[in-house]
Amino acid sequence: MASTTYLVTVSGPDRVGVGAELFAALSSLSAHNGQLTDVAQITIRGALVLCAEITVDDSVTPQMVSEALHAHHIIAQGISATVESVQPSDSADGRRLLVTLLAPTISAEQLNGVFRAIAESDATCERIVHLASYPVNCYELVVRGADHAALREGLTTVASQLGLDLAVQRAGLHRRSKHLVVMDADSTLLQDEVIDLLADACGCAEEVSKVTEAAMAGEIDFAESLRRRVALLEGLPATVIDDVRAKLRLTPGARTLVRTLRRLGYVPAVVSGGFLEVLEPLLRDLQVEHYEANRLEIRDGKLTGQLSGDVLDRAGKARALQRFADEVGVPLEQTVAVGDGANDIDMLSVAGLGIAFNAKPLVQEHADTALSVPYLDAVLYFLGISREEIEAE
Repeated sequence: MASTTYLVTVSGPDRVGVGAELFAALSSLSAHNGQLTDVAQITIRGALVLCAEITVDDSVTPQMVSEALHAHHIIAQGISATVESVQPSDSADGRRLLVTLLAPTISAEQLNGVFRAIAESDATCERIVHLASYPVNCYELVVRGADHAALREGLTTVASQLGLDLAVQRAGLHRRSKHLVVMDADSTLLQDEVIDLLADACGCAEEVSKVTEAAMAGEIDFAESLRRRVALLEGLPATVIDDVRAKLRLTPGARTLVRTLRRLGYVPAVVSGGFLEVLEPLLRDLQVEHYEANRLEIRDGKLTGQLSGDVLDRAGKARALQRFADEVGVPLEQTVAVGDGANDIDMLSVAGLGIAFNAKPLVQEHADTALSVPYLDAVLYFLGISREEIEAE
């Protein structure tokens, strides 16, 4: 028998029991092969919009659906309902993208630009979720369109023009299955560059800082730059490591990020071009179990100006991410990498989602998305984790 699909829209002041009444009404159509095919709801400040899509035999008319709604007392106390015939929806996630918008504040003008870009790509927005209102604003959009390349390009361009951080990802449960989140340490997990703090202790801060900046911008090879900087530390007493560790400052939101990841079943990890002797106690305090960093050579209680073992460079960071993924048991597409420097580029490129955190333009070009806000826990929004979930201790 032929079938018809109806969209039932219930709207008005929210009250207890509306959902139960709607689904009871739709259940009463089961004798006509009624099949619920989609449901969506939003409530803003007590104003309800609840939609349900049901497919039934052709014998069922809009009037019959309306009578079922009246029979179950939905249309009362200011609530109204409409019934309209629609084409069956295509629920295949392959045509959907998740678009995450993030900024300190998001204006109607900015949203206008985003929605214009969506329309110009011949796409539509199916759902909007407000993930956070502080310390930044974040919206997640479910967008449907046939030309994903054009949609990504249009959204990326307009986001840059409007000052929005934006991530575009394929929709589906796999997004919530990214079980491994690998972070750089210096200027990502930490506000500081550890090598610069060590340089302060030996009186060569200016020289080391220049080499550090050139390395992070990709102007010189990271491994060579690290050896040059470490060589300047020769003769420092090993006790300086404890002094430097005491000065380390976590990036705002770093502790919240790690704590939330662990509580929700994700695995946080750190891969650093810095030094294990400085970082390891801090990572243990954060309960980060997967980490790798360079090692300083120490003899007779002093730094020799050399490294112990191979340099953990750009390629080494990517290999560490792959090894952690193997240990955790997840494919690379279910990993996230977060970093700020040129030596993070390979790691950002191989991860399922690469996030450039307050990074140089060169690094942003190789990442899937960029964060320009100073809060590291904003990474959670790109995983679809709301502020409410973050604070649900």
